Amino acid sequence: MKLVFKVDDPVKLSFAQAVLKEAGIESVVLDEHVSSLYGGDIPFSQRRVMVDDEDEHAAREALRIAFDEAERSEAD
Repeated sequence: MKLVFKVDDPVKLSFAQAVLKEAGIESVVLDEHVSSLYGGDIPFSQRRVMVDDEDEHAAREALRIAFDEAERSEAD
């Protein structure tokens, strides 16, 4: 498995998962519940989005395009 995205923002995490699902790429989120062990959000506890090795390039490209488009639409 390869790391393709690391984030502490649950909205961005959800967006990334939706992008990958739409692209037909299976993903796994690691460290999703770490902060609950300590009673709340911890700034250094980032969630990691992992994909199969063979999907790494396609996943990175799909995320790059989606986040670029989202950023451009926010600027408008």
